This record gives sequence, structure tokens and C-alpha cells, in this order.
Amino acid sequence: MALGKTTELKIQTPEGVEFALPLAGPVTRCVAWAFDLFVIVAIFQLISQVLNLLSLVAGDMSMALMVALQFVTLVGYGIFFEWFWRGQTLGKRIMKLQVIDERGLTLKLNQIVLRNLFRVLDSLPMFYMVGGLACLFSARAQRLGDLAAGTLVVRRQVILEPEIDELLEGDENSFQQYPRLETRLRQKVSPDEVRLALDAVLRRNELALKDRLKVFRELADFFRGKVEFPEEVTHGLSDEQYVRNVVATLFNRKMRI
Repeated sequence: MALGKTTELKIQTPEGVEFALPLAGPVTRCVAWAFDLFVIVAIFQLISQVLNLLSLVAGDMSMALMVALQFVTLVGYGIFFEWFWRGQTLGKRIMKLQVIDERGLTLKLNQIVLRNLFRVLDSLPMFYMVGGLACLFSARAQRLGDLAAGTLVVRRQVILEPEIDELLEGDENSFQQYPRLETRLRQKVSPDEVRLALDAVLRRNELALKDRLKVFRELADFFRGKVEFPEEVTHGLSDEQYVRNVVATLFNRKMRI
């Protein structure tokens, strides 16, 4: 195993909030890939049936086309779903894993493309041996594709509803008077932004008063830019209470991180 192997990624935001994400290990990643491989093989079978019919008229060209389509499927499957589902494929969703940028920045399309192109190399010589060994010996369980693209695979944490209820106990969420605006807010906020707001509320007591005021001021301004609630419900709200209302709104329909 790699020396100094870490089990979590710690990210500090410009607002001064630090949160940690547990890294996915080789075993859970392997199980997730098994689910994905099942889907890919099913797609291969469908392609083969179509091209078998084509071979009756096209001959050798259908074989060349099959090899090309299998490569496109193997690479394109991960690219499509990791972009569409923000770093997740079907297997990663089942195992509650997600690909993220290793610096905590927004995952970019070129990173997704690069890590999936490297999948061909990681799968050599068979049974994903190169990628598996890279995960075992890299400090943060990264395969070659992750190292090249600057990405990590993390485990998504589930926040239980009772913990949210306890956290917000005694708060009156004035945003509930405008359910349509609450719905719009949920649609516009990403899971990472949800986690940032929740972490700020969870860790408020860990921050010095000056830092706490700055963090909640910047977060409140950020969420005000997402959706503007009427002044009648925001007048007199502190920045911290505004963020707490946001958290209450985002978790109102059992939203999970």
C-alpha cells in the first residue's frame, strides 16, 4: 500500500468553511464497475445483434464497425453518464460514489473525457489489473485515469432526516410561505452547494465570530442570487438565519447529499 495513504479529502472553501469527503476504496469502486460492466455488456449484445444482420450484406465492414462501436461504448458510457449525472454512472449511483475534481473545483468535461479514455489503459492486461494496482498503491486510491485527469472518487454521505430536524429545531422557515420559490431554489442549487450550506450550519461553533459572520454573509448573498424571496419574508433576517432557511428548504423534500 502507498505510504501516507489517506481516507478522506479535505476541502477548504474561499469562505473559510472546511469539509471532508471520504474517499472510495478499490473494493467499492470495483463493485460499482461491475454494475457498469453489466450495462456495457448488455449494450454490446444489442450492438452485436444489429451488426449480425448488417454482416449479411456488408461482410467484413460490419466486423470493423463492431470493434469501433465497442470502443465508443466502453469509453462513451462513462463520459455520457459522468457528465449527465455530475460524476456518477449507474454503478456509482448504486454504490453512492461520485467523481470529483481533486482540488474540490467543478468537474470539467475535459477531465471526464480524459479519465475515461485512460480506462482502456487501466483495464490492461485483463480484469482491470493496471487500474486496480494503481488504486491500491496511490495515496488517494486513484487509478491512472484519475491521476491524469486530476480527479478522485468519493463516497457520498447520507444525511439522515432526524439529524436535520434536530439541527433546525426551533427555527421557523419563513420561506415556506412561497412553495414555488422554494421549488425553484431546489432546482437551481447543486448538491455541492447544498453540502456547503449544511456544513456551514453544522460547524458554526467551530468558527470565530468574525469568520462566522463573513461565511454566512457570503453564503446568504450567494443564495439570494439564486432565487429572490419577497422582502416581507426576508426583512430582518440575519445572514445566518437566511442560510438556515435555505437548508430547511433544501431538505424539506427529503433531499440527500
